Amino acid sequence: MSAAQRTLPECWGHRGASAAFPENTLASFEAAMRDGAEGIESDVHISADDVVVMFHDPSLDRTTNGTGLIREQNWYGEEGMQHLRTVKKPVQAIPTFAEAVELLMKSENRHVKFNVDVKPQNNPGRLFFLMHSIISSHEGWQTVLAPRILLGLWHPTFLPHAQEHLPYCRRSYIGGDTDIARKYFWKDVSTFSMSFGSMTTVDGQRFRKECKAAGKNIMVWTVNDPECMMEAVRWDVDVILTDRTKTWLGLRSALQVDYDKIARQHGRLFLWTTMRYYTPVQIFARRASKTRLENIVGPFEAGVVPSVQ
Repeated sequence: MSAAQRTLPECWGHRGASAAFPENTLASFEAAMRDGAEGIESDVHISADDVVVMFHDPSLDRTTNGTGLIREQNWYGEEGMQHLRTVKKPVQAIPTFAEAVELLMKSENRHVKFNVDVKPQNNPGRLFFLMHSIISSHEGWQTVLAPRILLGLWHPTFLPHAQEHLPYCRRSYIGGDTDIARKYFWKDVSTFSMSFGSMTTVDGQRFRKECKAAGKNIMVWTVNDPECMMEAVRWDVDVILTDRTKTWLGLRSALQVDYDKIARQHGRLFLWTTMRYYTPVQIFARRASKTRLENIVGPFEAGVVPSVQ
């Protein structure tokens, strides 16, 4: 297949262009857009006073000059989170979901897609109600905003709440467990956002083929090395989620000029020399992830009708 005939994966900035800017900030989102990313990815939590905050961790400690759990603190007020700033420079404020949507609604950004990673610590009914209120407050939201939002869900108990409050948003499974993806999410999502490592195994290859046959999209995260980016291209995924938007966009441009030459420069030996890509390691990782999710949300089987292929 010639370079002109190939459809290369889209570039979505993981927490924005977070290798260069503080993660999950407006500056990081804007940088990814300036680089040419087709989408941005970010995470959400809710403050004690019902403000949806763009933030990865449940607590403030790692990335800001604040401390404590987001759900226990107010956004507004003298001690509110609105006054906090990032530790990483250039120093930035924490954005709200409303501010992120405002950015997406600017005329120059209306082509950019928005992957909202719904962290499992959230109350889904409360979160999606608040998100709908913000989304639906914009003129023309049904056509110019809603189709660009992709809800990323880790646990199946979030599905009915998403269907009730945000039925117009596309949905994805996020994780690294192909068994969970098949059993609980297959019929209810259009996209599978999978860890890169989970796709390196024999079952990962099988899963990719199943998705292509069913017309499901595949995103892989978090892909920052050119060798891994090239491998994701060989897998024919739809989206590469990366902290290094300039790296993937530069490699993609080079592939469009001379695919075979650039592909030869990026070998596949790393798949066999990197321990975390071995199947037993991946099996351990997905079991640990499932245990963690069940400790936060509850058993996958509780009150959920399996979504089997």
